Amino acid sequence: MAPQDKNTPPPLPEPLRVAVADSHTHLDMQEGTVEEALAKAASVGVTTVVQVGCDLAGSRWAADTAAAHDAVHATVALHPNEAPRIVLGDPDGWSRQGAREPGGDAALDAALDAIDALAALPHVRGVGETGLDYFRTGPDGMAAQERSFRAHIEIAKRHDKALVIHDREAHDDVLRILREEGAPERTVFHCYSGDAAMAELCAEAGYFMSFAGNVTFKNAQPLRDALAVAPAELVLVETDAPFLTPAPYRGRANAPYLIPVTLRAMAEVKGLTEDALATAVAANTARAFGY
Repeated sequence: MAPQDKNTPPPLPEPLRVAVADSHTHLDMQEGTVEEALAKAASVGVTTVVQVGCDLAGSRWAADTAAAHDAVHATVALHPNEAPRIVLGDPDGWSRQGAREPGGDAALDAALDAIDALAALPHVRGVGETGLDYFRTGPDGMAAQERSFRAHIEIAKRHDKALVIHDREAHDDVLRILREEGAPERTVFHCYSGDAAMAELCAEAGYFMSFAGNVTFKNAQPLRDALAVAPAELVLVETDAPFLTPAPYRGRANAPYLIPVTLRAMAEVKGLTEDALATAVAANTARAFGY
């Protein structure tokens, strides 16, 4: 098989000497069983994963999976693109649930109540991914997104859980809403996508910044500049698998076992040894998610 064959899983990287966590993954969207994914990850020093919910079904699955596996912690939420689909409907069936009728604010409230109930569970360590996404949702969906985001912030604070933020092309509004609502004690910017100036604002506020495989992409110098200024005690690493596979495997399916590839690239940017960054990241992830 050609090395660039998109269907060939990337090879196992050299194991990390210091075990770390994948702070954001979607095992429900990956090939193979949860057990296989966890075993493969553990074999290279990725001994913990945070399984992230994006809708009600996915959040229930995350909670169940975390209950069944010591190595898995769950977060639960309605993704920023899910909220408008609940309120306005989804005639194209873009999401995994297929086509949906508009449910209005009442349907969003019911879904948020269900997320609230899941957030109370002990093996659910975070509320997310929530936030704003101006890339996929147009102006008509912004009100639903914002209402959902504010509700998730309140749920996270009430249950003392981490808040996991999805921020796509919406930096200023995400930061503003966090200021207006008052951010939870532990707030994580998943797949950090801001620049160095925003990283300094996040650091001042004490927000965690989680970097994904896209920090390795050729065109991602602004991300590397942000990572360079992000304090080591606020940095996390994630896959967002099956998305954002690090170079040189971009375009193939990502999985938690590829965390060492991203972590090594990050250590180079930070001017730290691999072990020093892994030690920091392991402690930060445990602190962020309270495990």
